[in-house]
Amino acid sequence: QVQLVESGGGLVQAGGSLRLSCAASGAIASINAMDWYRQRPGTGRDIHQRDLVAGFTSGGSTNYADSVKGRFTISRDHAKNTMYLQMNSLKPEDTGLYYCNADVDMGHGSTWYGWGQGTQVTVSS
Repeated sequence: QVQLVESGGGLVQAGGSLRLSCAASGAIASINAMDWYRQRPGTGRDIHQRDLVAGFTSGGSTNYADSVKGRFTISRDHAKNTMYLQMNSLKPEDTGLYYCNADVDMGHGSTWYGWGQGTQVTVSS
């Protein structure tokens, strides 16, 4: 199995910065794709109500939601199986529960796809 653990969330004033981390552990041969999502307000933890914020494709290219381009930067430490999201110039509308998602090759023909437990980001105006 694979576990994803997010950290780094918190309360920050508008214009401030936070750095989120997502550490993957377990039976990992390689990580095919890894993304950050944000839960839509009022939807609990429904995985179908999450919007992509930023992510890496299997080819290593990056994707960003239009609303965060120029403010957020995604990065990875392959040796540590960890992904980061540097969030600058934060706005109140960035508030939400941020989830890490990964598509993992476990080796021997097995794959794993899943989510972390989430980390809360709250931006005050």
